[in-house]
Amino acid sequence: MTCWESALMPVYSSLTHALAEALVDVLWFIEGSEDEQMDPDDAVKVLEGVAYLVSKLSSDQRSELIDLLGTMAEAESDPARREFLEGFPESFGLLDDVV
Repeated sequence: MTCWESALMPVYSSLTHALAEALVDVLWFIEGSEDEQMDPDDAVKVLEGVAYLVSKLSSDQRSELIDLLGTMAEAESDPARREFLEGFPESFGLLDDVV
C-alpha cells in the first residue's frame, strides 16, 4: 500500500464500524438513485431486505448499531447524509423492541 492510499483510507475503530459505514454508503446510494439508475422495485427489495436483517439483530447488537449511527451522524458534515443517518434507526426498524 502506498502512502497516498493509506492517507485516503479511513481507519475504523472496529470491524463493526467499518461494516456499518459500508452499509450506510450502499443504502445512501440506493436512496439517492433515480429510477434511471436503479429499478425502483429492486431498490425497495434491497431496503426491505436490510430492514429484515437488522430486525434479526439481538437487542445488544441493535443498541450498538444505533449508538454507532449516532456517532457517525455527529461526525457527518453533509446535512442530507446526517439526516439520513439520524433517521436510519427508525427507518430500518432498529427501534422496535429496543429496551
